[in-house]
Amino acid sequence: MEVTVAVFFRDPDFKDGLKKGVPIALGYVPVAFTFGLLAVNGGLPPSVAILISMTNLTSAGQFAGTNLIIAGVPLFEIALTTFVINIRYLLMSFALSQKLVPNTSLMKRALMSFGITDETFALAALEKDDISFSFMMGLVFLPYWGWALGTAAGALVSSVLPELLQNAMGIALYAMFIALIVPGSKKSRAVLAVVAIAVTASSLFKWAPGLDQVSAGWSTIIATLAACLAGAVFFPREEV
Repeated sequence: MEVTVAVFFRDPDFKDGLKKGVPIALGYVPVAFTFGLLAVNGGLPPSVAILISMTNLTSAGQFAGTNLIIAGVPLFEIALTTFVINIRYLLMSFALSQKLVPNTSLMKRALMSFGITDETFALAALEKDDISFSFMMGLVFLPYWGWALGTAAGALVSSVLPELLQNAMGIALYAMFIALIVPGSKKSRAVLAVVAIAVTASSLFKWAPGLDQVSAGWSTIIATLAACLAGAVFFPREEV
């Protein structure tokens, strides 16, 4: 059965998802703008930066993977690093699969999984009723285009901004990640400990003699796994 955009826009579930996706889209635009700016400043053509965002929907994975591409890291390390960073989406997909409308086809499940991000997962998981394909497509629609168009704007603007301003924009990435981890670290000892372990491991790979010879890809992988393992061992989830 052919499904057209017009049919989607008449679907109440799609409209509901579309409305709930507006705040996510607005939040994605400035982050995607920064990604496009940094990717082009690192040497990637604007078209490649835009293509990356149109075929991916993962901020942390894209930033990490693109930085490794720019650094000339081997493809295997890039693939493994992005896999480790993005593996949480696999767990999110498993969780949401339990809330889908019965008999949802494999093709529809695959399309829905492409749009799962931390934010879309959080909103979808809060739904009281079963999640329909139309609702998920509506929820993802605006965030996807916010991410893609934000990247395009950053990539194209980077060619006209003064070099000094371009370099200053790089601070936005670090500010974004600090804004993400500080609130959680203040509220949870577990989050604070995991962040501290990740920062310590990354610092050792950056400055410790011997460890500073480890490539950027492997250092990211090891630091990520070490922090996650420590969090799971020392701060296991309490049984409800």
